[in-house]
Amino acid sequence: MTSALLTDLYQLTMAYGYWKLGMHEREAVFHQIFRKQPFQNSYSVACGLATVVDFLQHWHFSESDLSYLEGLRTPNDKPLFSAEFLDYLKTLRFSCDIDAIPEGNLVFPHEPLLRVKGPLLQGQLIESTLLNIINFQTLIATKAARVCQAAHGEPVLEFGMRRAQGPDGAMSASRAAYIGGCAATSNVLAGKLYGIPVSGTHGHSWVTAFPDELSAFNAYAEVMPHNCVLLVDTYDTLQGVRHAIEIGKKLHERGAELRAIRLDSGDLASLSIKARKLLDEAGLRKTKIIASNSLDEYEITKQKQQGAATSIWGVGTSLTTAYDHAALDGVYKLTALATGDGAWEYKLKISEQAIKTSNPGIHQVRRFFRNKKPVMDVIYDLELGIPFKSSMVSLEAPHKTTQCEHYDETLDLLQPIFRRGKLVAEMETIQALRDRALHQVTEFSKTRDEKPYLVGLEHNLHHLKQLLTIMRRLWCLRLGHGSGKKICTISKLLSGMHCPNTSTASA
Repeated sequence: MTSALLTDLYQLTMAYGYWKLGMHEREAVFHQIFRKQPFQNSYSVACGLATVVDFLQHWHFSESDLSYLEGLRTPNDKPLFSAEFLDYLKTLRFSCDIDAIPEGNLVFPHEPLLRVKGPLLQGQLIESTLLNIINFQTLIATKAARVCQAAHGEPVLEFGMRRAQGPDGAMSASRAAYIGGCAATSNVLAGKLYGIPVSGTHGHSWVTAFPDELSAFNAYAEVMPHNCVLLVDTYDTLQGVRHAIEIGKKLHERGAELRAIRLDSGDLASLSIKARKLLDEAGLRKTKIIASNSLDEYEITKQKQQGAATSIWGVGTSLTTAYDHAALDGVYKLTALATGDGAWEYKLKISEQAIKTSNPGIHQVRRFFRNKKPVMDVIYDLELGIPFKSSMVSLEAPHKTTQCEHYDETLDLLQPIFRRGKLVAEMETIQALRDRALHQVTEFSKTRDEKPYLVGLEHNLHHLKQLLTIMRRLWCLRLGHGSGKKICTISKLLSGMHCPNTSTASA
């Protein structure tokens, strides 16, 4: 799955066009963003960067990849790509700069999760894969954070491999769910490859493979005396609890403990209360109760409101499929292209839907803190800079301006990951990423009210975007007469901004 062919065909046809026109080595800047929070949530958890790093470190077109491309034909049965272009791809290696927000950070719509700077052709070819990786893992990590919040600190186990969208979806989901806050996964390969704790017990088939439930429990306790978790709902749940209690007492006599029972059907809240009473009366106060069966953040919240005595929550389908939000609407946009003299042409896509009009420039995100708590994120352009006393224009409410003052400290979120194709970042452990996510979600939840978190454009960047939008609309309307005068006027407006140079006027 690390093949450079893991992309959309139109990326390759555009790359071919850039190459044929001699544009392929032009320096370009792309940003990856998302436009709306999933699940109507107030934050998302950045995730997937380590997978991106692994992909880019191995990114190349193999001999078999090139042979496949060589066989692609046009409708008139001509080669889709020339032999010379395929020879170029054969020696092509990743050589871009990548800056990204580290995993586990809370992120918000419109701010770049990742910035790519390098040859136009390369930035284009990696688009689809970067979107695939980061969109999905950020979505799952966010879902996991919501589920874990609903559990109020009680462990959440990710059980969703069997319902995930294929093996690659299962692996990505297990990784992202752990970063989002889950305590363990049932996915053993994810445990091996990512260092995630693994957890699991027997299934109903174990119980039905024996003459009766008690003999099945006895056998399992013999096999797993120090890791004994019994699934009690194969026949009659409360009778299953009583059988588990018998096993628990025998284990205690042998110096072991019944770690937990699992409830997987029925009225889980009511059954957990009754099971807890039976366990406590039998002296098995340390034995945990695990609940599973179509759980999500809403069902966990409901059960807690009903007084459920559950200690651990097993969440599967809704977590690994991100039910009920099918995808993060992440996009990847060209925002700047270098000219022959080294200046930048700033690019933007215009839409009748304001949310789809992209932001031009080379972006960084600065987070402002007050009393050690984040209060707003400001997207600014690296060429324009950000003045000491600046203001921010909200992306959700463009009429609203907020002064960037009365803060204790700031942090620029996009960090260097690759420089000229070489990894320069020290990759963090998955435990460190999870710790960051848990800490930030907890702190964010303490300080947030019903008002959305403030995210916007630094006022100079906002002003530039408005000017470029107006200029582009004029050109699109073919109001070409006097366009030089219009550009001159816009250049004068730009020169009044806090900008180190006026190269952006060439946009």
